[in-house]
Amino acid sequence: MNPLHEEVVEVTRALVRFDTSNAPEAALGRKPGNETGPASYLRDYLAGAGIDCELVARDPDRANLVARIPGTGGAPSLAFVGHTDVVPADPRDWTHPPFDAVVDEGGFLWGRGAIDMKNEVAARAVAMVELARSGFRPRGDLWLIAVADEEDGMADVGMRWLLEARPDIRPDLAINEGGGERLPLPDGRVVQTISIGEKGTYPVRVVAVGEAGHASTPSVGDNAVPLLGELLRRVGSGMPAPVRSALVDHTLEVLLGEPVTDLDTAVTRAAALHPMLAHSLPALVGTTMAPTLLVGSPKRNVMPARASMELDCRILPGTTEADVEAAVRTRLGSDLAYDLEWPEQLIAGSASPPESDLMTAISSVLAARGDDAALLPMLSTGFTDSVYLRAAGTPTAYGFSPFRSTSAEVLTAGFHNADERVHIDDLLLSVEFHVDLARHLLG
Repeated sequence: MNPLHEEVVEVTRALVRFDTSNAPEAALGRKPGNETGPASYLRDYLAGAGIDCELVARDPDRANLVARIPGTGGAPSLAFVGHTDVVPADPRDWTHPPFDAVVDEGGFLWGRGAIDMKNEVAARAVAMVELARSGFRPRGDLWLIAVADEEDGMADVGMRWLLEARPDIRPDLAINEGGGERLPLPDGRVVQTISIGEKGTYPVRVVAVGEAGHASTPSVGDNAVPLLGELLRRVGSGMPAPVRSALVDHTLEVLLGEPVTDLDTAVTRAAALHPMLAHSLPALVGTTMAPTLLVGSPKRNVMPARASMELDCRILPGTTEADVEAAVRTRLGSDLAYDLEWPEQLIAGSASPPESDLMTAISSVLAARGDDAALLPMLSTGFTDSVYLRAAGTPTAYGFSPFRSTSAEVLTAGFHNADERVHIDDLLLSVEFHVDLARHLLG
């Protein structure tokens, strides 16, 4: 490995070794996050190259890192963005301990956060240091923003709060997580995903309404659990009823090479082009409503009058509360008694234009590096902090970091799963990409 490769591997391993598991305290048995550890590490690393850094924290144990190389003027500002928290990991399910950052003989770095997303945070930090060491003076501000609390968000100490507390942090362009998988297609083309937006969320609690009774006489009363079971059957896996969306149509047109006329047919054809598309595309065409939490009786010998399930509804940009309620009621029907409750407010999805100067710059940088894969603009089925960036005034925020040595199958299997891993060659690839992108846009 060359020195830059060794450096990004070292920084990634250091970040992975911080256990920044983020979930409700009751689930973890301790305070969540503890992101000040990796934020302080990054501050010291960046400051060693003369980069202005600060920790910005609502909770002293959960700091956000903000670093900046100031611009001289004449170009837009660019932010490299990431989060330092991770989802929990049970060591019993892993080949290697999830916070040991083991590098195996095949060159894979194993650990929680290796894909989501301490790999990208490390690559972006090393790219910024490499630029500073070279004497690079950008025409526009170059930011690194590494935030806490992305994986849960309930503490409100991460990106949303940071942008509210610091109105000076308003980059014009942002590169975050959410894309970069290479997908070889049956016709010989290779596409590389780039996230242009995210679905939003609006969870719903479906409460089946019956009549309580003693479990020893099941025919007395009206047990809500079987009623809930029938409602659950109607929801099924929670896949959406298809609705048209210009953003999804654009993705399908890139894949199929022709305008979308019949949505069902287009999705079926496009989903057959790659196994990853078979999972992602059908989930993008409307409101998903996956059932995840079930509640029945508090006692085994009591048939409850009410039993509930929570549906994790993920919604397209532009979807309203009324749209979600209509979709859920259509799925459930009107012949069974139930109530709907809304445990959280709607968080709207959002997207940036699929055609922009940033998209052109990314394409140019990849082409200059000999990458012949075409960019495939897609919505992300999950949530990222780009939603908050767009809401605060960053019009163009994409998710992208290139991968060549880590297959799409390994990437997608690693998100929030056991045995998360990334090939170390992709760490260097990401550093070089981000250095070239900053020079292209800000040089």
